[in-house]
Amino acid sequence: MQYNFLDPQKQIKVSKICLGTMTWGYQNSEAEAHEQIEYSIAQGINFLDTAEVYAVPPSAETYGKTETYIGTWLAKKKVQRNSLVIASKMVGPNQAYIRGGAGIQAKDVSTAIDGSLKRLQTDYLDLYQIHWPQRKVNYFGQYNYNPANYNPTTTQEEIENIHSVLQELQKAIQQGKIRYIGVSNETPWGIFQYKQLAEKHNLPNIITIQNVYSLISRAFDLNLSETCMKNNVGLLAYSPLAGGLLSGKYRNNQKPQGARFSTWGYARMDRYDSPTIVAAIGEYAELAEAHNMTPTQLALAFVNERPFLTSNIIGATSMQQLKENIASLDITLNDEIRAGIDKIFSRYRNPAA
Repeated sequence: MQYNFLDPQKQIKVSKICLGTMTWGYQNSEAEAHEQIEYSIAQGINFLDTAEVYAVPPSAETYGKTETYIGTWLAKKKVQRNSLVIASKMVGPNQAYIRGGAGIQAKDVSTAIDGSLKRLQTDYLDLYQIHWPQRKVNYFGQYNYNPANYNPTTTQEEIENIHSVLQELQKAIQQGKIRYIGVSNETPWGIFQYKQLAEKHNLPNIITIQNVYSLISRAFDLNLSETCMKNNVGLLAYSPLAGGLLSGKYRNNQKPQGARFSTWGYARMDRYDSPTIVAAIGEYAELAEAHNMTPTQLALAFVNERPFLTSNIIGATSMQQLKENIASLDITLNDEIRAGIDKIFSRYRNPAA
């Protein structure tokens, strides 16, 4: 296993592969979740990522299940807590069954953290993240930013919200409930607000950003890469296989039983449903196969070598998938393969960004 430092102070090392958990409680049972944890730890993975809203797709019935499954494993195995790095997230707005859908409010920070700690059966979280912004901004594949959101009054309220949330997160750090903080589905503007407010008011700095990143979704490269690297914010890349599309299993209109979109419903594939995306995925798969690797290995190896990466969040619904994903660390891309990726990318620039 390879490791990076999670924090600029170099206090916490995390495996370059992070075990994503969002399918646990919907596609995966508690026993399967425990099996995945044990196998991953045996391979050197020490980093688990979860969220209060998981399992996904989110619902009132599955809310908190993933954290609960991790908690029952921790209680059963009685492992040394400091041998693991556990990250969770506070849900953004519009989930009506979680604190009335209020989202990221200072008054709810302590309640959200305490809920996660109780379900996880642990005394602290190594990393606590804002799952998506409270403000109205494009995330989860949205486009056409609304100019009305430039209203100076609204913008000031958004800044004040970030400030008040940071103050509550600082209290949680002082109480020993969390160690570090991060954001998810954020923009360069958001990164600057968090950093400026932290410096101005002596509040904790964010150290990570958990955003989508894959061969077909590289919007992070455009502005966030520079913003984050110059501000010591590491990327926790999620959806590196674009929901499994880059594994090649959906090629030629296949709809494999038990796969994510087969289970969730194909309406959720809308953002990936275009001839350009299908063509790009096909060419990346052919490139991988020409170099005696699987499409999954190529896609994950590409993300693994990004200079701004702290950890690559992989998710699996079967042990076979999990083993293949972790084995991507054994793949080294040569100059010929990188040139092949660049050539495909020049034809299909961020088709799923």
